[in-house]
Amino acid sequence: MTDSASGGSHKAPGDRGRTTIADGVVEKIAGLAAREVVGVHALGSGLSRTLGAVRDRVPGGGKSASVTRGVKAEVGEVQTALDLEIVVDYGVSIREVARAVRENVVSAVERMTGLEVVEVNIAVSDVKLPDEPDEEPESRLQ
Repeated sequence: MTDSASGGSHKAPGDRGRTTIADGVVEKIAGLAAREVVGVHALGSGLSRTLGAVRDRVPGGGKSASVTRGVKAEVGEVQTALDLEIVVDYGVSIREVARAVRENVVSAVERMTGLEVVEVNIAVSDVKLPDEPDEEPESRLQ
């Protein structure tokens, strides 16, 4: 009996079923990829970084929140779009840093998820000056 005579099509085992990828997975990949780019000081606004630093020190607060801070993904079945909020180091070309972030994020997300990245929107919310302290609370929560 042939496949057509039996009335069924046989898919390869790896093609049976569906894979879904959560927004948070894409956000983590994008956040890590963006941080790899020289000239990116941090992701997120000053306020979100400060609140995140406090949350990271609270037991059970989790480090994964800091990885996705400043990153928002909308994931469909085959495509994704990303919004990133970054702080750049003083003296770098913002245009070049943004281009490098887009390239790194698109490459990492597409390679790891198989999703097509349709856009990466970047908002530069601040510039980190060389003599400016990082915006983290001095007190350490135990």
